[in-house]
Amino acid sequence: MLRSALLAASRSDAVRELVERTPLTRPVVRRFISGDDVDAAVATTGELVADGRYVTLDHLGEDTRDADQAAATVEAYLDLLRRLELAGHTGRAEVSVKLSAVGQFLPEDGEKIALDNARRICAAAGAVGTTVTLDMEDHTTTDSTLGILRELRVDFPWVGAVLQAYLKRTEQDCRDLAGPGSRVRLCKGAYKEPASVAFQDKTEVDLSYVRCLKVLMAGRGYPMVASHDPRLIAIARELASGRSKDSYEFQMLYGIRPDEQRRLAAEGHRMRVYVPYGDQWYGYFMRRLAERPANVAFFLRSLVTTG
Repeated sequence: MLRSALLAASRSDAVRELVERTPLTRPVVRRFISGDDVDAAVATTGELVADGRYVTLDHLGEDTRDADQAAATVEAYLDLLRRLELAGHTGRAEVSVKLSAVGQFLPEDGEKIALDNARRICAAAGAVGTTVTLDMEDHTTTDSTLGILRELRVDFPWVGAVLQAYLKRTEQDCRDLAGPGSRVRLCKGAYKEPASVAFQDKTEVDLSYVRCLKVLMAGRGYPMVASHDPRLIAIARELASGRSKDSYEFQMLYGIRPDEQRRLAAEGHRMRVYVPYGDQWYGYFMRRLAERPANVAFFLRSLVTTG
């Protein structure tokens, strides 16, 4: 019930205003968010790369209903990619893009605008020698996102996809995307979804994750194992035992299990950290709290300590 309440709060403008205006929140947010601007993002990237890790950067913002805001998000990504190139990080850092942030939900021609905007970001990424992964959002966007992915891969075959194991359709989507050169990030899923389309029980979600992971590891693509669960990481390592270490990678969120991130990197695994930045952090932050009770406990302890 706590998870459902937090996910509902992530969509509430009233709760958003309350949380954003509470000064005590910001020190806690910094655990999960790199900072408000591109300077912070590039600095964090440098620290992680120096520590042997890889990075994917997310300029926060979603559910954009304004064409000018979507265009501004594209410019923010182009600036980020220029800055990463100047800092010499494009060999280890890529970007993650939510299509809803670049126009997918615009009332007129949203999908076309999102596709065109995503093409601009992909072209800029390719020019500086890095890649793009399309983030997945709630289930209502899945078909649209995968359709845009197919269009982008005509010119940019390296564009990555994200699939969410709690959706009942995902095992088949993994089969469809497990071909040569296909980059797929498999995560559990962080949105509140109805039982008609998503597994509700944690055990069912975990079992689905393993089934999906088996498909990806048996395929000829590049699986990206996005999980903080020690048991699922151990299973992934076992399933990957016949693959070279440069043919898959692990991914974790910035601020979560950093010691485990370092340990995997030290063992020679590709360990990529998902680094969000920007001032539109509220929705992302609330979903991180909803994922694990430990995150909520950390949040409350920090408020008490700071106060």
